[in-house]
Formats: sequence, C-alpha cells, structure tokens
Amino acid sequence: QVQLVESGGGLVQTGGSLRLSCAASGRTFSRDVMGWFRQAPGKEREFVAAISWSGANTYYADSVKGRFTISRDNAKNTVYLQMNSLKPEDTAVYYCAAAWRYSEYDRSYDYWGQGTQVTVSS
Repeated sequence: QVQLVESGGGLVQTGGSLRLSCAASGRTFSRDVMGWFRQAPGKEREFVAAISWSGANTYYADSVKGRFTISRDNAKNTVYLQMNSLKPEDTAVYYCAAAWRYSEYDRSYDYWGQGTQVTVSS
C-alpha cells in the first residue's frame, strides 16, 4: 500500500519556524517529483513548493519564496519543507504529493498524504 505521511505541523507564533516531513512507503519515490500544497479554510488548495527527483531543481510559490525551503532524502524516501518567518496567512493544512513531472496543479499529482495542520498565531 502506497502511503505518504506528513508530520511536523503545529502551532507557532508569527516569525517562527517549523519543519514538515513527508515519509513515503509502499514503493520508492526517488524518481518522482515531490510537492507540497496547502489549503486554508474556505480556500482552494494551492501549490507551495516542489522538488525534482534528484533535488537539483526546486520550485516555489511567490508567497513563500525566500522563506520556505524544500529538500529530499531519497535514501529515506522522505521530503521536507523548512518554513521560516511564518506569517498568519501561512495557516493551512499542508499536504505532500508525488507526481511523474513537475506541475503547480494538484490534478497532476497521483499520491497524496493526509495533511498536517500548521497554525501561525499573530
């Protein structure tokens, strides 16, 4: 059974940091593009960041560029999202996902985790 399991979410104050992890199991994802998306209450799910299978290429939404860093460890089948300088508008459920090729659109991703809540207090 293929699974993506996120962890690391929580409550943090404005300006704080969190590191999300996404552990994959069931098969290796070392050849997949891995992405992070988020969904705030009442809003559509939006792209946050993605990383190529080798880690050589990374992609970010403008809203997080310079504050968030995506990385991966293929030996551990795990992808990370380091989030710094957090803002209240970053509050959302964060999902990791896997795709065969890079895309900003969630419909291009075949596997999804269950999500982890990130709440940034002002």
